[in-house]
Amino acid sequence: MMNSQIKDIFLRNNFLSEIFIEKLLEFECSAQDRLPNYDVRENITGPLVDALFEEGQEMQRVLSDGTIFNFLYRSKIARDFVMSSMGTPDHVWEPQTTKLALELTKEAKIGLVGGAYAGDHVVLISKQLKKNGGRCFAFEPNNDQRGMLAKNAASNGLDNIHIDSRGLWSNENSKLKLEGYDSFAFPTVADEKDEDAFETTTIDGFLFANGIDRLDFLMLDIEGAELEALKGANSFLTKHRPNIIFEVHRSFVDWSNGLENTEIVSYLTSCGYKVFAVRDYNSNVDMREMPIEIIPVADVYLDGPPHGFNMLAIKDESIVMNDKFKICRGVSPKLLRHKNPSLHKPLIWNE
Repeated sequence: MMNSQIKDIFLRNNFLSEIFIEKLLEFECSAQDRLPNYDVRENITGPLVDALFEEGQEMQRVLSDGTIFNFLYRSKIARDFVMSSMGTPDHVWEPQTTKLALELTKEAKIGLVGGAYAGDHVVLISKQLKKNGGRCFAFEPNNDQRGMLAKNAASNGLDNIHIDSRGLWSNENSKLKLEGYDSFAFPTVADEKDEDAFETTTIDGFLFANGIDRLDFLMLDIEGAELEALKGANSFLTKHRPNIIFEVHRSFVDWSNGLENTEIVSYLTSCGYKVFAVRDYNSNVDMREMPIEIIPVADVYLDGPPHGFNMLAIKDESIVMNDKFKICRGVSPKLLRHKNPSLHKPLIWNE
């Protein structure tokens, strides 16, 4: 798309890249208003920004609270972080999920994250846990991203992050491997001799083995393995009541009979949880000072092509009964720039 000479100029001049991206964002805002149902970011501006950088190029950006975040340019997470409309973003990825995780951990001591990636959520969670004298256990089998997570922990002086290369599962006797590329990779059962295979552990087994008798917060983004991981946490779910953020995706979860009737939601309900969908952008979007919109599990709008979103499971509903949250009904958790605003934009923007 971009010849090598022009690309080299941009690679050697960050100021030019910043100006180019700024102008693309201006174009994006104007064009999106005139092109309903057409994703300008995915089809026009995003590919142009992709052309500026080398695949896998290591980059760094500093958040508004001083957090240093190192990352590889090889995913939508990286691209949308680079394309943030905020001069100094307050998050890396998924603004409302980030805000929710920090709200749920403001008094927590022990957190555990499956699918830690490079630390887009883990680093901020761990900073908060450290203030409380707490620890975060981060599981990431992707070697490259686990390396970036370790670098981010070191860059921010976070000696309270315990990084583990194993996969979370319902037993400790399985071998898994990742299928697919980078942030889209999902775990499948592997042959014992597969050189790409990694070992599994359970949340219960890991915590018991390390002498940990509490779990305050659990976050799972492991591309379809969430239910297996939750089954492996049964003891802590039933006895210790951790607040949970987890992802569901239509490619892995059959919600044709309603989200409330899926196996994963039924399992959490049986453990005493109330479950909500979280309305959020899979992007970097300025949502500072906005309430976190959540949808009761039986009231989620689910139509559309296969898609995924984050969910919240809590046992104490008083957590969401304040002005930091807004309970919605009949709308999609998938916030999108280019779709029906009454379904796919924050309700507060439509008021």
